[in-house]
Amino acid sequence: MSNSEPMLAADGTPLKRSLARALRREKMRALMLIAPLLLFIMLTFILPVADMLYRSVDNKIVGEVLPRTVFALQDWDADSGELPDEAVYAAMAADLQQAAQEKTHTKVGVRLNYEQPGISSLFRKSGRKAKKWNVEEDGPWKEQLIDVHKGWGDPEVWRTIKTYSPRVTQGYYLNAVDMQVGTNGAEMRPENEQIYGILFWRTMKMSLIITLSCIALGYPVAWLLANLPARHANLLMILVLLPFWTSLLVRTSAWKIMLQQQGVINDVLVWIGFVADDSRLVMINNQFGTIVAMTHILLPFMILPMYSVMQTIPPSYLRAAKSLGATNWTAFWRVYFPQSIPGIGAGSILVFILAIGYYITPALVGGTTGTFISNRIAFHISSSLNWGLAAALGAILLAVVLILYWAYDKIVGIDNVKLG
Repeated sequence: MSNSEPMLAADGTPLKRSLARALRREKMRALMLIAPLLLFIMLTFILPVADMLYRSVDNKIVGEVLPRTVFALQDWDADSGELPDEAVYAAMAADLQQAAQEKTHTKVGVRLNYEQPGISSLFRKSGRKAKKWNVEEDGPWKEQLIDVHKGWGDPEVWRTIKTYSPRVTQGYYLNAVDMQVGTNGAEMRPENEQIYGILFWRTMKMSLIITLSCIALGYPVAWLLANLPARHANLLMILVLLPFWTSLLVRTSAWKIMLQQQGVINDVLVWIGFVADDSRLVMINNQFGTIVAMTHILLPFMILPMYSVMQTIPPSYLRAAKSLGATNWTAFWRVYFPQSIPGIGAGSILVFILAIGYYITPALVGGTTGTFISNRIAFHISSSLNWGLAAALGAILLAVVLILYWAYDKIVGIDNVKLG
C-alpha cells in the first residue's frame, strides 16, 4: 500500500472519518444522558435568573400605554420648571381615553407611583373621566386635565413621565441603592428614605456573625462525631439531623416562644437570680433573636461538611505529634486543625449563602431591626407588586454573592474546599 493512501476501516471508509463518526456518536450518547439534568437546570435556574435580570430593567409599560404623550414630550424641557404645551395635554387625553377603554391606565399609574407617590390616584381618577371624553371635539385639554386632578398642573409629574418613558430603565437599580433620577442625573435619595443600603449591610454583617457562630458551635460537634466510637457517633448524628425532620416554621416558632420576655429562657434566668423579674431580657424581635434562631437552623449545614473532612484525618497523625513531644494543644493546632480547614471552608460558604437568602425566620423573630434584604424582596413581590425593584435587589444580591465567592477563591482557593 502506498504511504499516500489513507488507512481504511473494516467497512472500507477512511479510518480518520470512521473514528470521528464514532466519537460523535459517543458524545451524543453522553449528551442524551445528561440532557434531563441540563433541561432541569435551564428551567429552574437559568431561565428564572434571566427573567429576573430582564425585569430589573424592563420599562415598556409607559411607552406602550402612553405612546402619543411620550412622543410629544420629547421636545419639552423637563428642567425648565414650566408645564408642557397644549399638544402634550391633548396627547395625554387621547392616550388616557384609549387606556381607560383597555383598562391599562391603572398599570402605568402603579408603575410611575413607584417613582413619585400619588401618581397612581391621578391616573385612576383621570381614567374614570376619560371614558366620557370626545378627544376630537373637546378641548382645550390643559385646563380640563388640571380640573380633573391638580396633579396635571405639577411639572414634576410630567418630568417623571418623561424620565421613565424609555423601554429600558436604570431606575430600579438606582432605587435599590438608595438613589433616584434627579434633574442633573442620578442622585442620592433624602436620608430618611435610604433603607436598602442599611438592609444590605445588615444582611452581610448578620450572615457573617451567623456563619462564625455556626463554626464555633459546630466544630466541637463535628470533632466528636469523627472521633467517638461508632455507637455514640451514630446517636450524636441522629441528634444533628433531627432538625431536618422538623418543620422550619415549627423550629422558628419554638424560638419565638423561648426567647420572649415571658418565655422559658427568661424564666430560668429570673429563677437563678441572673436578672430581676422586672428587667427581663429582650431577646426577640431584634437582631439577637434572628442570629440565635438562624444559627440553630443552619448549624447542621456547617457540621456535616466539617465532619466529612475530619473523618478522613488519620488519628495516627496526632499520636505521632505527641510522640515527638507536642502537647495536646500543639498537636491539635499544628497538625489536626490545618487539615480540617477545607471542611470549615465548605461549611462557611454553604451557611453564608443560605443565610443571606433567608426571609421566613427573620420575618418571624427579627422585628424591625433583625430583618434581611430578602424580606424586602419578598415584600415587593407579594405585597407592593413592585417586581422591577424586587428583581433589581435580587440581581444586586446575586452580584454580591458572586463577588464574595470570587474573593474567597482568590484568598483561600476554591480547590481547597472539600466535602469529604
